[in-house]
Amino acid sequence: MPRPWSDHPPTAADRARYADAEPRPFWTATLPPRDPLPPLEGVVEADLCIVGGGFTGLWAALAARERDPGREVVLLEAETVAFGASGRNGGFVSSSLTHGVENGLARFGDEMETLERLGLASFDGLVADVERHGIACDLERTGEISVALEPHEEAWLAESAQLLRRFGHDVELLDGEAIRAEVASPTYRGGLWDRTGSAIVDPAKLADGLREAAQRLGVRVCERTAALGLEAARGSGPVVVRVPGGAVRARRVLLATGASPPLLRRVRAWVLPVYDYVLVTEPLTEAQWAAVGWRRRQGLADMGNQFHYYRPTADGRILFGGYDAVYRFGGPMGPHLDEHEPTFARLSQHFAATFPQLADVRFTHRWGGAIDTCSRFSVFFGTAHGGRVAYALGYTGLGVGATRWGARVALDLLDGRDTEATRLRYVRRKPVPFPPEPLRTAVVQLTRNRLAAADEREGRRGLWLRTLDRLGLGFDS
Repeated sequence: MPRPWSDHPPTAADRARYADAEPRPFWTATLPPRDPLPPLEGVVEADLCIVGGGFTGLWAALAARERDPGREVVLLEAETVAFGASGRNGGFVSSSLTHGVENGLARFGDEMETLERLGLASFDGLVADVERHGIACDLERTGEISVALEPHEEAWLAESAQLLRRFGHDVELLDGEAIRAEVASPTYRGGLWDRTGSAIVDPAKLADGLREAAQRLGVRVCERTAALGLEAARGSGPVVVRVPGGAVRARRVLLATGASPPLLRRVRAWVLPVYDYVLVTEPLTEAQWAAVGWRRRQGLADMGNQFHYYRPTADGRILFGGYDAVYRFGGPMGPHLDEHEPTFARLSQHFAATFPQLADVRFTHRWGGAIDTCSRFSVFFGTAHGGRVAYALGYTGLGVGATRWGARVALDLLDGRDTEATRLRYVRRKPVPFPPEPLRTAVVQLTRNRLAAADEREGRRGLWLRTLDRLGLGFDS
């Protein structure tokens, strides 16, 4: 059965809804204005230099000072805190460390009990940290609903419910009438509401609150300070992080650079930047909200391989993103890629099909950003230069929650701590590397094409996707 929008190209009306939208992330656009923090100048000494002012870097800075209040920590951010994916995502907080139970079981089945337990503990720790540090980030533990748009997806919901219950999640399977009573969309056939380890948040407020908390603990945060390279002599001497105005000489370095070009050449084979795009509506009126329902404000995502994610904001808007995942030859990044007209047009069209009662609502913000994707679709770790440098990368769009855990594991690796987490095969093994160009682009585009085809064929995976599954490289969302 075709999806509600699959046979109809976007119209002029679809494009008109976002024509006047501000081309910048809603989250960062609505933060209180502040001057950038001073860039680093000269040569400074540090116990720990963190490269990257997104969630991984911020959580690592906070944890490093909490573990050792005397540790000198310097955090370098090329733009401003949360400029990258941490300020551009949908604001979904998940306890999953493995991009869902199904993906985790396919790759780390023998460790899933531990990974789920560690993920849920980290999620609870995140919520506690937000409260303890007084971070006002609109965090709501409303849970997340996966919605079925096609008959075959209803069976997937039932299978997912069984798996999640096996790992202790509080889930509710909703039939068509029940899901439409929660959120009124004629496209919904069923839903699965997971109340465990799931929340929504304003990600830019969370990042800014983490920055303030880290600074209160004595972390030196330097914005507009791009790391240009690493230099590490043999032995146990300092690692030098070069910046335009000087350098940091650090005993240890943690790389939290996300999709940005990594400072370690070896890492480039494991991460590629995939662009995701988002629209946010104007504030809905009371009558418009009444037409939609959504009184319990859950985060939503549909079940397709090409899927949408959407959620209400604290000031009464709807964020609607996803569907396309755009990779370009060579993996370029930059502000010129933050807009993508074909994707915005599709998102506007799909929003109107999902909520026809809101077809006249306009969008006020549109943007894009790069996701750090790896072939296992969840964070991986590593060290270099005799253990003096560590990295945590590859969250693949589920980093708002998982970064807290990833940052702490990376710190454990730097500090040489033997923990339950560092002993996991999950932490010790790398993902399968992506091939070099031009084969990399060919593989990515073929996989995207076959995933889209599976959506049009009731989820049936063809030869290419089945081959990836057998190689442990398959992905179903």
